[in-house]
Amino acid sequence: MNITFLTLLLLSLASFRLTRLLVFDRIFEFIREPFFDEVREEHDGEVEIYYVPKKAGVKKFIGELLSCYWCTGIWSAAFIVSFHYICPDISRPIILILAVAGVASLLELWVQHFIEK
Repeated sequence: MNITFLTLLLLSLASFRLTRLLVFDRIFEFIREPFFDEVREEHDGEVEIYYVPKKAGVKKFIGELLSCYWCTGIWSAAFIVSFHYICPDISRPIILILAVAGVASLLELWVQHFIEK
């Protein structure tokens, strides 16, 4: 298994972006929703809403996984690398799109950092 630096970079960026999609992005909220309970707390007239993993079973396990960026990152990386080796022709454009989106999100964070200063 020979891997170039460019391939490693693309796989890493694709994994990064897939992880963010699963853990944080609104577009994938429908995937996370069945595994979390919404908790509302009121403090000094302000309502705070946060999500906690379900209390038991498989839904708890998946909720715990999806609430942990590091945990989801490992499984995302395993999926991306496996997909790359098992279905290279199908995976190439998907991995490239995720990698480009990953770079774009990092650039956006960088731009926002300097705009706020």
